[in-house]
Amino acid sequence: MTGTEPAAAQRIDTTKPHPARIYDWYLGGKDNYPVDEALGRQIASLSGDAPRAARANRWFMNRATRQLAANAGIRQFLDIGTGIPTEPNLHQIAQKVAADARVVYVDNDPIVLAHAGALLRGTEEGVTEYIEADVREPRTILEQAGRILDLDRPVALSLIALMHFVADEDGAYDLVDTLVDALAPGSALVLSAMTADFEPENVRRGIEAYAAGGVTLVARTRDEFGRFFEGLDVLEPGIVSVKDWRPELAVDETPDPAAGPVSLYGAVGIKS
Repeated sequence: MTGTEPAAAQRIDTTKPHPARIYDWYLGGKDNYPVDEALGRQIASLSGDAPRAARANRWFMNRATRQLAANAGIRQFLDIGTGIPTEPNLHQIAQKVAADARVVYVDNDPIVLAHAGALLRGTEEGVTEYIEADVREPRTILEQAGRILDLDRPVALSLIALMHFVADEDGAYDLVDTLVDALAPGSALVLSAMTADFEPENVRRGIEAYAAGGVTLVARTRDEFGRFFEGLDVLEPGIVSVKDWRPELAVDETPDPAAGPVSLYGAVGIKS
């Protein structure tokens, strides 16, 4: 990424909070700014579960990736809405199972681009690449990813904590359908997104706080979330709070067993 990182850094707006940087703050990262920490603290004060939800969401991604690499034999991964690198990154999980796994990260956030070097340290046997693109342009993503991945073979498509930033009227379902339709049979969709089903009042306050910071969020019901998986075979345990998705696959997690559901649904579907 030499030569692109300074240009990316110049495009980073530190005067407004950004979802990726707030998420980084929740996870205890250092790639955020006072404006992000301020909103993160505000949301955490409204709902103390916000940092826990971020950790649980990250662990869901880890478990789903491990499941698909180890038990489904998938060797290609397309991660859209990558976010700021937080170890272990997806490629580290996949390539630990299969050193020859090919991973393509996609994001359009300049701060992610500025740190993309950390995303590209994969195994010699595998491939790890980064594409700067917007999820709202799925055909562009497919065109660029297709130069790195073999779309005629199974691909695990990860949309982790991304689709709640895309409203229905902006084509949320259509863009996911476009991506999945282009993938080969045996491919997988891994998706997590916010819901108000478990904690409606806390989520409402959180949405209002994000809106005040200029960030739009959409909370979907279980049925609305399920629409993303129409036509796919959803793996057990189905659509659940991310913390409850196959906890037996956990590695290096420290969840609170007494805590209630996390307000994010997660699921994994296989294309037949």
